[in-house]
Amino acid sequence: MNKSCYRKPQAVKDLERLAHDRFRTEHPNFPEYAIPPQSYRDDTANGLTRCVVDFVRFHGGQAERINTTGVPEQRGGRIVWRKSNTTKGSADISATIAGRSVKMEIKIGADRQSEAQRRYQVAIERAGGLYVIVKDFTSFVEWYGVTFNRG
Repeated sequence: MNKSCYRKPQAVKDLERLAHDRFRTEHPNFPEYAIPPQSYRDDTANGLTRCVVDFVRFHGGQAERINTTGVPEQRGGRIVWRKSNTTKGSADISATIAGRSVKMEIKIGADRQSEAQRRYQVAIERAGGLYVIVKDFTSFVEWYGVTFNRG
């Protein structure tokens, strides 16, 4: 399989600049030459999740990654995965933005929502929360700007 070279979108570059500026604000006496570079990517589920969580935090919201993976346990001579305690279909990110409950599901490439995730989305929206499927960082930033009238 021939994978194309990753080209960092402008939104990701802007996030890196925002992370740098935030570090400078929080550590004003830190020498400029010693500030560690913040590198982001949005071409993997983990990378996109990190972009979204940090973006929300940098803009005054609260966001956290929800670990829905089970826990490995050793039973006898083998490893068995114990089920997670999270709600079936839970979103990847839970956030509060401008006083609103927001759940975000990260989907990269051909990845699609499961039936449990669709039911979870309905429950969140029925309760008055926001639910968004995030496929790339650029479209997330656009959605955020329109939804919360900022960016």
